Amino acid sequence: MDRMDHLEHLDKHLVDELAQVARETVRDELREQTRKQRRKATLYAASGAAALYAGAAVALAVGLALAVGLPDWAAALITAALLGIAAYLLRAAARPHASGPGSGVGGDAPAMPAGAPSVPPMPPVAPGVGGTAGAPGTGTVPTAPGDAAATAPRRDDTGPEAPRERG
Repeated sequence: MDRMDHLEHLDKHLVDELAQVARETVRDELREQTRKQRRKATLYAASGAAALYAGAAVALAVGLALAVGLPDWAAALITAALLGIAAYLLRAAARPHASGPGSGVGGDAPAMPAGAPSVPPMPPVAPGVGGTAGAPGTGTVPTAPGDAAATAPRRDDTGPEAPRERG
């Protein structure tokens, strides 16, 4: 039995050592990938800063060019208006477009045809109630021959406060 305990101890030691090697390997790989991603993010940030300064230089050049023929305040005002228009157009380009009236937030819903009602049509009387006249507004609905005539509930007596008859 002593030999089995010794082998069990060796197995446990081997599993612990393999787990430690696997952890170190994964940690080193993640560290290397993080280093590459950090370098890429730094380069993107530097590129964005350079583009910002380039845009400012272009705006300054436009303002100075306009200042040749206009007063300085007018040139600055026109340059600011041009930058505002560019910002508005870029924001509009970044937003999802609605395809028309009746479309959903994402623009996925089909547009309603022109002249279509905003709510579905409603019958003038409740369906399934017996009656013979059937004319709109009379409160009756035509049924099969031989049924007794009964009046359908009107819209104004079907509210939550309306009295209810129990039969």
